[in-house]
Amino acid sequence: MTQISRRNFTASTVVTALSAARVYGANDRIRIGLIGCGGRGKQDWTTLLKQKDAQPVVVCDLYEPFRAQAAQMAEAANQTVEQSADFRRVLDRKDVDALIIAVPDHWHAYMATSACEAGKDVYCEKPLSLTIDDGKKMVAAARRHNRVVQTGSQQRSGSHYAMAAKMIQDGAIGEVHEIRAGMTRNASGGFKPTQMADGPAPGFDWNLWLGPAPQRPFDPFRCIYNFRWFWDYSGGQMTNWGAHHLDIARWFLNESAPLSVAAFGGRYAIKDGGETPDLQEVIYRFPKAIVTWTTREICEGTVKFDLQAMGTKGVLTISRSRFTITPETIKGQPAMEGMEIKGNNLDEAHMRNFLDCVKNRNRPNGDVEEGHRSALMCHLGNIATRLNRTVQWDAGRQEVTGDTEAADMMSRPYRAPWKLA
Repeated sequence: MTQISRRNFTASTVVTALSAARVYGANDRIRIGLIGCGGRGKQDWTTLLKQKDAQPVVVCDLYEPFRAQAAQMAEAANQTVEQSADFRRVLDRKDVDALIIAVPDHWHAYMATSACEAGKDVYCEKPLSLTIDDGKKMVAAARRHNRVVQTGSQQRSGSHYAMAAKMIQDGAIGEVHEIRAGMTRNASGGFKPTQMADGPAPGFDWNLWLGPAPQRPFDPFRCIYNFRWFWDYSGGQMTNWGAHHLDIARWFLNESAPLSVAAFGGRYAIKDGGETPDLQEVIYRFPKAIVTWTTREICEGTVKFDLQAMGTKGVLTISRSRFTITPETIKGQPAMEGMEIKGNNLDEAHMRNFLDCVKNRNRPNGDVEEGHRSALMCHLGNIATRLNRTVQWDAGRQEVTGDTEAADMMSRPYRAPWKLA
């Protein structure tokens, strides 16, 4: 069977980075398409439609109700867009400068690298990749084709996150050797299909939805929101929320990657057919700090799990709305003054940063390389969990060391005829 690679099906539209570059005037609008119109894609689209220098062109989704809704949203904003059920037709369009990619994780690498090769800038939702090797290829494609690729890690555009990162790196709360993060809730009843419970909708191409993932019979529980609970397509809450908060932990420490990762977990209480952990504890060892991650889907508990940086002078606790600093008491005296700083609108700031970078060609706040490094943390955490042992990482060589089985999990085969070059 002929392999469908980026080079095959975009051959007619492949352009050099130089010829693809578009010089924007003060009043020019960036022509944008959306691939993946449900869930997070709908939220990204809502944010984009508020930007006066963005011109929506096309919306794409395999599920007709989602793409119709996205088209209606554009119409309500006095914009007219075309609809498509095939992302390849969107990549072929010469009237699209940039794409928002908000599809399930197993499609991120293929679509994003294809878009880069077709000369389009990309806003790709997190987690950036499904595997470590896919993330490497996404970074390489963005650099090779001189594309702006923003990871949808909107906390990177939070004014209070940036302020907190600078304060920590400047030593404002003393030495930080521990950061704790996590996500807890009580979803012990399990999950159910959110769409197509009675069978695939007319025109819904299940085979194309699977794409490079293994062949499976149609299962409404595996698609739409609940794809997150299956290893074929995602990595559970580790890659869902961990991709956000571990990204911030790494930013605070100003580190590119951990030295080693130890983890334990499994799916203990939720019996709905999903595979990813409902309970997971991960420990990351950095040169001068430890970062811990907790996923708990079976009990919310009494302690809210905001990200906390433990300093020798104070504890910085941060959420999407604000951060606070609680002074440590040393010899009966507060080691510093406390404070509270409120944040900005993360979604709007992140989309605005992307559009600005499309015009000025600077690297965005959530650049593809930062997205890859944070997704890598998540993938290493899941690899260690699934193997029930510590995994060693060589950041310079970008590989797992001393563990062939873990190293093999850095990639997954693509189902024919799909191929990521």
